Amino acid sequence: METDEAEHVLPFQLQFDKPIASQVKIAEWNPEKDLLAMVTEDSKILLHRFNWQRLWTISPGRSIKSLCWRPDGKVIAVGLEDGTVLLHDVENGKLLRSLKSHEAAVVSLNWVEDSQLITDNNENLSTYEDRTSRLFPPAPTVPRMPGLVSGDTGFIDDSEDSFTELSNSSQQQFNILCSGDKDGSICFSIFGIFPIGKINIHKLHIPLQDAGALCHLLNAEIYKVALSKDLCRLIVMCSGELVGDGHDPRNRQISVQGVHGMHSLVLDTSIFRKRKSELHQVAQQASNIWELTEVIRASLSVMSKQWSDAMHTFREKFDSLSTLIINHGLDSSPQEEFLSLLGGARTSPPIHQFLVNSLGEVGAKRVSKAVSGAGSELQLIVLDHLQPAAEIIGFRMGELLGLSRWRARFQSVGLDEKLMYDATEKAGTLLVQVERFMRVLSTVLQQISNFFNWLIRCIKLLMSEPSDQLLPYNSELVVIFLKFLYNQDPVKKLLETSANDDNIEIDSELVERVRELALFGGFSECEFLRRTLGMEFQQMESSFKEAFLMPFSTISRKILCEDLLSLFPLQSSSSCLSSSVPLSVSYYEDSSEAVSADLSCQQKFIDYISFKVPDDSFTDIANCIGIARGFIHDQSCSNEDYSSFEAVLISIPDGSRCVDLSLYKDGQIVLLLNETASTSESSVGSYMMIMQADELPFVSMPRSPCLINWKVHQLKDYVVPLQMENEKVRNIPHAVIPPLAVSASRGVACVFAARKRALVYILEEDEDEASDGE
Repeated sequence: METDEAEHVLPFQLQFDKPIASQVKIAEWNPEKDLLAMVTEDSKILLHRFNWQRLWTISPGRSIKSLCWRPDGKVIAVGLEDGTVLLHDVENGKLLRSLKSHEAAVVSLNWVEDSQLITDNNENLSTYEDRTSRLFPPAPTVPRMPGLVSGDTGFIDDSEDSFTELSNSSQQQFNILCSGDKDGSICFSIFGIFPIGKINIHKLHIPLQDAGALCHLLNAEIYKVALSKDLCRLIVMCSGELVGDGHDPRNRQISVQGVHGMHSLVLDTSIFRKRKSELHQVAQQASNIWELTEVIRASLSVMSKQWSDAMHTFREKFDSLSTLIINHGLDSSPQEEFLSLLGGARTSPPIHQFLVNSLGEVGAKRVSKAVSGAGSELQLIVLDHLQPAAEIIGFRMGELLGLSRWRARFQSVGLDEKLMYDATEKAGTLLVQVERFMRVLSTVLQQISNFFNWLIRCIKLLMSEPSDQLLPYNSELVVIFLKFLYNQDPVKKLLETSANDDNIEIDSELVERVRELALFGGFSECEFLRRTLGMEFQQMESSFKEAFLMPFSTISRKILCEDLLSLFPLQSSSSCLSSSVPLSVSYYEDSSEAVSADLSCQQKFIDYISFKVPDDSFTDIANCIGIARGFIHDQSCSNEDYSSFEAVLISIPDGSRCVDLSLYKDGQIVLLLNETASTSESSVGSYMMIMQADELPFVSMPRSPCLINWKVHQLKDYVVPLQMENEKVRNIPHAVIPPLAVSASRGVACVFAARKRALVYILEEDEDEASDGE
């Protein structure tokens, strides 16, 4: 190999050879920029430029299992061990959203964008205008107030820019984030934030073509999910035990139990393509509604804490009056003592001691300022955050209600008119509750201010100080405050979210008037009058969940398994080898002449699946790489005479083993090989090479009527030796380890050495391209 290198090998250009502090376990290039995201063994995320300048480092505090970029390169998704998916801003690493869609470790993420513009049935460009921006000011953000722990609402970064980055889905092409967890669940989220479907591969009925069988997988574990570029098909690489019943070619009953191996599932996700216009509109409205719902939740939380702190200050001061009354042997209440003072009676010793010594003018002003200030803060939060959010929610729900009445288009994606009507009504009742809360708050603040004006005047008189410059007060309002507000807190009551026996009382006349208004298009029920603002928010949120669960369930039911490709068996000892078996799935435009121009959308792309065959899978196949292509095309093709499913088995030369592999552009594959013949670790060398997969002698794979027929084993007589001297190879003077990070858009690759080094190469394809790259 070394003697022929100068003659046969075109070396790749090495850009950098840099030491790294911690070993890297995941690495992904940004699809649009020269940025490399890496996950270290201590679960830190590093973002580097191509020149190896580090931009930022973040640590989620939990083990990271997967990573992927949004197609536009502006957001990065991170899958955690606890089932959480984090979305980070590429500019600064700030957390934009935390989503808990899984119950197990998220081991695979795939974010795909449909680059084709949405058209109608006549191929005319179809656009959907989000009218909200024309009718409303910019959406409010989460209030930045003391007492709200960062991240309680799922928004770590509270800046308006970060909020807009995810909520402004109208500026994005339709895209879907797929996430697969270790327990076999796969979730689909439009724009990465609106859940639209979830399936579990354990519960899928798997049809085996030509075998008359329906099977399912036991103990399935997902390794990789890959959605096609047209959104029509999803390939799932998974291990599991295939269980099912069927018939052989002679129509004899056969059964298979507990066959454990690596399988490739094909799921029909064409609903995303067929109804992407409808799903785009629903997701655009619903995702904004949920974000505004979080604004309301955070606003209520801040308001509750602000008011509770202020009233705690009030109670802390005035509770001492009750103690003084008891200590003086009186059986009166603080309200009675204050009313006696208001009526001009002789000042009792406890009220005199409380006003002059315990409270004083300074204390009274401090308490008054605390309560009035908190009330003003609540009013600002309502006006700047809560009320605008509720108004926009009401408008957006009305838009969805209008769409739900277009049954011919939106019923198929689960938009239910009755559920949308109920949710819209709940949004309307929340606005009524907001208006009532503001009236109650204004009245309470007026009463408290009037009470303290009188109280400060009394303190001045008791201390024989002039009171001419003090604010006036209303005696009747003082009486009302002492009777109804001194020991009660209607503001706190309206902010409560838990139901209690002390419901809001309303008179029968008001109930009757509301019922009469229902005849003219008013609210259909009047029980909301007995609920608090906090309870109304919970009612609204519950109705939203019910309304949006219908599209979620409808789409989930329409995602079905179409086919299964059994690749190779797995021994029980190798059942957990997601990190030791290199896998790569990609899609390329199919330029084959055999594909007619009028084929459906999913057939415009050809799928490539590459994998390393474990040495313990077969006794007669060792140290081999398998490549399969056209699996999706084959199972979707209606012409029985045409079969595009092909595969090839490549034998790695003795003395080398495949460490990792990655599909590259135009059907090429990049291999990372380690030498195994050397006895000294220091002398171990490695190779990186590019193969042109289109030039390999693929073998057509006929459909088998058997329930289990390992496709790799069918290729044992067609093994092709890897001709390294005929390929583009680069010698690497280090023992390398996975991962291999390859950027098809930038033509670069990053290789990691076992001794904590990162090597970045430009994958030059010819001398002209190499000169251009320089």
